[in-house]
Amino acid sequence: MSGHRAWREAAIAVVVLPMAIALAVMAFAWPAGRISPRDVPVGIVGTGPASQHAVEALTRQRPGAFDFRLYPDQQAARSAIGNRDVYGAFAVSGDSVTVLKASAASPSVAQLLTDVGQQLADKATQQMAARQKAAEQKASQQKAAERKAGSTHSPKAHQQAAARQGAAAADAPVQVLAKSVDVVPVATDDPRGAVFSSSVFPLTICGILIGAFVTMARGLARPRHRVLTLLVACAVAALGVHLVAQGFLGALPHNHVATWAVLTLDLLAVSATAAGVIRLLGPAGLGLSAALMVFVGNAFSGATSAPELLPEGADHVGQWLPPGAGASLLRDTTYFDGNGDTGPLAVLALWTVCGLTAVMCGHWVVRESRGTKTGAPASVELLPALPASGSALTVGRHAHARRHDGED
Repeated sequence: MSGHRAWREAAIAVVVLPMAIALAVMAFAWPAGRISPRDVPVGIVGTGPASQHAVEALTRQRPGAFDFRLYPDQQAARSAIGNRDVYGAFAVSGDSVTVLKASAASPSVAQLLTDVGQQLADKATQQMAARQKAAEQKASQQKAAERKAGSTHSPKAHQQAAARQGAAAADAPVQVLAKSVDVVPVATDDPRGAVFSSSVFPLTICGILIGAFVTMARGLARPRHRVLTLLVACAVAALGVHLVAQGFLGALPHNHVATWAVLTLDLLAVSATAAGVIRLLGPAGLGLSAALMVFVGNAFSGATSAPELLPEGADHVGQWLPPGAGASLLRDTTYFDGNGDTGPLAVLALWTVCGLTAVMCGHWVVRESRGTKTGAPASVELLPALPASGSALTVGRHAHARRHDGED
């Protein structure tokens, strides 16, 4: 039996664990290696020819990358960005391209929109230069044709018209400028959003640790004690996270009380789920909840980029798990006054309620017996070994004597 067990353990160490590690690496590396815009909601200001040309150019160059929405003016586009309807907007005119972006929504998408705006400006500049060159060539050809034909009617008028056309072509602007306006900027102490994303990832691991400790703690035998401990522990941990992320690093600059509440709910959703799964499945639930929350939830959360930049399918999975929903809700609360937080809030609330229900009612589901609750092995150990017939009366007499001594 020991030989079979050794082979089984060796197979786990050589085959199962490397496969699990490879899957964990793929879970994090695959979304990072396939980041690309996919139906990113972006606004277009105006319906003029320049805006239509911009939409056609972007659709042709990046098919399926953007979901365009039209707005009558820049003010409407700014409101849409603040309400989390779009990530940004392009305002295209004859001589400029203005990029309205929100680095607080996603620094990666903001940089993408800035690059796309510069590309639109460069393309418009090239087209304008080509039109100017074509106008100059047409004017020169017209002038040469008039000279060659030796026109007799009003040669002076023809020459003046050609000169005016050439001058107009020369005076046309040869460069379209691109400028960007950050409508909702990220914190000045965290210009690239690195502190924000680095603060979000540890919340998942910390939540699992809290849930595992509370469930396995022998002193917290009653379900209501476990639930109360989960609530208090998550609130205190969230306060510590906020003090570090904002007080020390300045990455969560707005709506401090609401931000603390969101951090608490994020931790509670993870810890309650872990505690509930452990309560239902035993120690195996710890591994299952860790794999689900860390290797799937964190990897597909889009906290470092945006859900719309992840591969198709991964974005939806990530937003239905607490790490992704928590990151989105924290971003909406901190920078956008809670706009667009309905979906993530519902997801976190659902996971929290399910987890707490499993903690409260898990013993009914697994049908724990009374002996399991009170610890049957411990009660057996308390029973003394049966004494021999000669010593039984002696033990009884001594116990009787001690009892009488105590009564005295």
